[in-house]
Amino acid sequence: MTRTRSALLWGLVGALAFLVLVQAYRLVAGSLGLDLLSGALLALLVGAVVTAIAYVAEPRLATKGRT
Repeated sequence: MTRTRSALLWGLVGALAFLVLVQAYRLVAGSLGLDLLSGALLALLVGAVVTAIAYVAEPRLATKGRT
C-alpha cells in the first residue's frame, strides 16, 4: 500500500470516528450546538489533520521498526 493511500485511509477513519462521537454525544447528553453542516465540516477538518499527521508520521515510525 502506498504512503498516500494509507494516510488517506487513516484520515477517513479519523473523520468517521469523529462523526460517531458527535452522534454518541447527541444521544447521551443532548444537543452539541452544531448543525449537520457544521458537524460535517468539522469532520472534514479532523480527517485532513489526521491525514497530514499519518503522512508525516509513517516514515518516522518505519525507521524505528514500528509499522
